[in-house]
Amino acid sequence: MPEIIPNLHPLMVHFPIALISVSAIFHVTAIATRGKDCATHCSVLAHTTLWIGALAALPTVFFGWQAFNSVNHDEAGHIAMLLHRTLGLATLPLLVVLAGFDFWRSKADAMPSWWFASAVIGAWGMVASTAWHGGELVYRHGLGVLSLPATEHGQLGHEHGSVMKDAEHADVMSIEDREKELSHEHSHDKHAH
Repeated sequence: MPEIIPNLHPLMVHFPIALISVSAIFHVTAIATRGKDCATHCSVLAHTTLWIGALAALPTVFFGWQAFNSVNHDEAGHIAMLLHRTLGLATLPLLVVLAGFDFWRSKADAMPSWWFASAVIGAWGMVASTAWHGGELVYRHGLGVLSLPATEHGQLGHEHGSVMKDAEHADVMSIEDREKELSHEHSHDKHAH
């Protein structure tokens, strides 16, 4: 596993994203259903997912810092990594302060207030923005991923419905090789027209 995933940040990151999202939803749901039997259950979920989400953010940021210092990247990837890191480092204290205050002030079944639910929604917005930029690192800049396999015809991707023969033995093409191949194909297409 360490040969494929150089750090644990990709594994850990989904817990705070999911937990803070659920917390924001149940803060609003608890307030909206105030006076009904389900409001207490929603309150318990709102508080506990906030507390656990803030705790889960601690190792996530730690492993994110480790990834920042260990993942190969280019200049554009570095700029994107700086933004993701800055958002993550700003989001963590916000989550810890909110969860700490809520844990100190509230019982698990206490009805949340609108101002606190608004703060949790704001924290969720920070988590979502940080997650979006983290996804950009992987899907736009290709950080921390293996190269795509080469196909029989030297083209990227595949035809739907076709099966690549001997997929286990396919050569892996570097990003630079793919970019050279694409630029060569584009220049060849221009000369053909």
